[in-house]
Amino acid sequence: MTQTDPIKVAALYQFTPFTDPAAIQSPLQKLTEEQGVRGTILVAPEGINGTIAGSDDGIEAVLRHIRALPGCAAIETKEARAPKMPFLRMKVRVKKEIVTMGQPDLDPVGDVGTYVAPQDWNALIEDPDTIVIDTRNDYEVGIGSFKGAIDPKTESFRDFPAWFRARRAEFESGGKMPKVAMFCTGGIRCEKSTAFLKSEGVEEVYHLKGGILKYLETVPESESRWQGECFVFDERVSVKHGLELGTHTLCRACRNPMKPEDLKSGLFEEGISCPNCYGTRTDEQRARYAERQKQTELAKIRGGGHIGTPQKDSDDG
Repeated sequence: MTQTDPIKVAALYQFTPFTDPAAIQSPLQKLTEEQGVRGTILVAPEGINGTIAGSDDGIEAVLRHIRALPGCAAIETKEARAPKMPFLRMKVRVKKEIVTMGQPDLDPVGDVGTYVAPQDWNALIEDPDTIVIDTRNDYEVGIGSFKGAIDPKTESFRDFPAWFRARRAEFESGGKMPKVAMFCTGGIRCEKSTAFLKSEGVEEVYHLKGGILKYLETVPESESRWQGECFVFDERVSVKHGLELGTHTLCRACRNPMKPEDLKSGLFEEGISCPNCYGTRTDEQRARYAERQKQTELAKIRGGGHIGTPQKDSDDG
């Protein structure tokens, strides 16, 4: 991935109240299709979230449209380049939440934690009076995280509130809750998780502004406290420092990231199984995966993509 790659990838989110999210969906779907832009955008009463890819002009046209929406004029985006289109189609969906936590009374606009700029993050997480929590899912944490961060081992962001409540007494064993620093891929889960902790009465809550992606983009590798790679919800699968393309690929059966050595395993079969999911699928599922893989390969020969090829849904911006 270089700055001369033809495809621009833009990750975006904004918490802002939309009174009629459904009214936003159709015009946005139409515009993205006209501009040849692909990806996923979620619209909900609490705001907008998504990752899209296309030509520079196409992405800019879509971003102009989004910035004209209520409360979105200053929306921040994280942009990268890709050598080929990382999405197979465009989906604009109306949802209850733009990142699902299942806590309906949170205020991620007016009651969030303190933003910490990437250049100030190292000092915060190295403070012995700070606990650092990775708010991402287990398969994401598995390929990289900040040194010393706590891994909740959650399968879904919806599991985070129960995990924190179960661990709270342990965190307060010293007599009071220490400072809490949290991070995620692009920042959106941090906004909601800090709002959740504040709703639980935690006072000193901090989160990484712009998420891991902004940190990897702006902090020199020689000064970085990041270890490994960062999972992203598109066909790049993972990125490294400088947002360079990572080394992971995606298992098309379980949709989890695979290390290069996983491809050499006897348990790996393209589109059917990997070391992570081998033995957890039925013969019927394997047969279905094999047929899907066959159709995917035929689609490649024809020069297109097979829309049945799965990808994880993003719950991060």
